[in-house]
Amino acid sequence: MAQAPIQEPPIHEVQRPHRLRGEVRVPGDKSISHRALIHNAIADGIARVENVGPGEDVRSTIRCLRNLGVEIEETGRNAYLVHGRGLGGLREPFDILDAGNSGTTTRLLAGVLAAQPFFSVVNGDESLRARPMDRVIEPLRSMGATALGRQGDDFLPMAIRGGNLHGIEYAMPVASAQVKACLLLAGVYAQGTTHLIEPAMSRDHTERLLAAQGADIRTDGLHVWLRGGRPIQAVDVLVAGDTSSAAYWLVAACIHPDAEIVVRDVGLSDGRTGFVDALRAMGADLRITNERTLGGEPIGDISARSSDLHGTVIGGSLIPRLIDEAPILSVAAALAEGDTVIKDAQELRLKESDRIAAVASELGAIGAQLEERADGLVIHGSGRLVGGKGDSHKDHRMAMALAIAGLVSETPVQITGASSVTISYPGFWDDLRDLSLA
Repeated sequence: MAQAPIQEPPIHEVQRPHRLRGEVRVPGDKSISHRALIHNAIADGIARVENVGPGEDVRSTIRCLRNLGVEIEETGRNAYLVHGRGLGGLREPFDILDAGNSGTTTRLLAGVLAAQPFFSVVNGDESLRARPMDRVIEPLRSMGATALGRQGDDFLPMAIRGGNLHGIEYAMPVASAQVKACLLLAGVYAQGTTHLIEPAMSRDHTERLLAAQGADIRTDGLHVWLRGGRPIQAVDVLVAGDTSSAAYWLVAACIHPDAEIVVRDVGLSDGRTGFVDALRAMGADLRITNERTLGGEPIGDISARSSDLHGTVIGGSLIPRLIDEAPILSVAAALAEGDTVIKDAQELRLKESDRIAAVASELGAIGAQLEERADGLVIHGSGRLVGGKGDSHKDHRMAMALAIAGLVSETPVQITGASSVTISYPGFWDDLRDLSLA
């Protein structure tokens, strides 16, 4: 069934509250949710997956898996039973697999589909059809799959006829957790060893979950080895709170003059906490407490309060660890003292929107002083935003970043395309209201 288009509401207005107070639990981590569902779909056994991210992206993954013959029972709010089909149990889909707006769904499923003895086509919405897929098509072909895409195999729709895969050694040109996960999932099926070399560390959720499922996988710095051709076992997963979603509230607390916010049960894996390191480098008053391990993933509570921020340089190996948080960090930088440079972040141009251009235009429209560069931004912190109109570019992260900007702007911020937040955080506006009324 095709995904219904997002219905655009009237312009959503956010104005500055007197204070921000409270605790919040963000949705289940989107990255882990995708993986828990897909990994268990091709495993032996039945797995319970709880606190699954409620956004449209994860629903796209569930829909695609069901169209591949996977039984997924909804047992409660954001809780599912996944009946694993094993490595050989998926069925050829009757129709095109619709990934909606989800690049993670597309790229991870491509790795699985590359090993199936049938034909499949993956497509998505207008935004997803503009995002590059050659980065997975090329290495999957090297492993033995037939994969084709539009415009010289660069874009969706992507057609795949799976085959008998073999392991490869592959130096990834870009640090991408999605590409790495795609090739590791293909590697589960492949004969021999798949050896991946990253240019910088990216999220390691795939490696953690495969290890928990009994895969023959090991890591050493930027190297990952996976010996394929053996079944993996279903494992129950309780998904940690989404680190990217937590970033909005933590930045809000730092930049508002009278704020203290605690975000409970947030994922704390090294590949996801780059924004914490960046905020601390800017002088943020952040604390992490109640640290523990849940389902192989480190989690804890993060609290933030009003802080005097200053500019910093964000680049290099830090970028893959905070790529999704760049828009909200740009809001923090606009309220800081001095210049912040975000560099080495060309990947931002290939997200749901061109986030470098979108941040430059939309934060500029509400009073930020910043310069767009090919690989990032220079943000001249002035300590103030004047407010006005901002456009989300139908990008959930831009919509939420503009909303947080509205909490500190001198006049309200009016956001068009605000409904895009449902992609990852359907309850965002409710949580914003509750924290503002505290």
